Amino acid sequence: MTTYVYIATSIDGFIATEDGGIKWLYDIPNPDQSDYGYADFVSNIDCHVMGRKTFEKVLTFDSWGYEKPVFVLSNSLIQVPKKYNNKVKIMSGSPTTIIRKLAEQGYQNIYIDGGKVIQHFLRDDAVDEMIISKIPIVLGSGIRLFESTSQSLKFKHRATEVYNGEIVKSHYVRANQS
Repeated sequence: MTTYVYIATSIDGFIATEDGGIKWLYDIPNPDQSDYGYADFVSNIDCHVMGRKTFEKVLTFDSWGYEKPVFVLSNSLIQVPKKYNNKVKIMSGSPTTIIRKLAEQGYQNIYIDGGKVIQHFLRDDAVDEMIISKIPIVLGSGIRLFESTSQSLKFKHRATEVYNGEIVKSHYVRANQS
């Protein structure tokens, strides 16, 4: 089983504004209409795991952008909108419990998304690979990707790509991973 984080941050490490806004992600010119490697990445995962706030943000988008199953981690959400019943399941538990439950269902490559969920998985040492795209903006405040952990987590740099001369995407693998 491999858990992945694939996310964009501002130069100063924020994934969203204070109110959860991500409009700034779309302010970078994209003349080629590139997906910056997202389609290749997502073609290799089995499912998405996201937090409730991320799910609520996704529900505001014009279309549903997920072909693979989505698991929403929440202790307060009881049900999803009916039109997503066959696409989304609600789960709760520690990252270790979530990983075990998904492995029992046959999932091997899990995409972890959402600030708090990523932080919980990092805190429990349950992130194997991170692909982080730096967007050339300083937000100054907002929702951080990383918060304090009780231990250091070592990663190795695998690759870096630059898109449109502005976005820097770096891929990191846990130091104990091959």
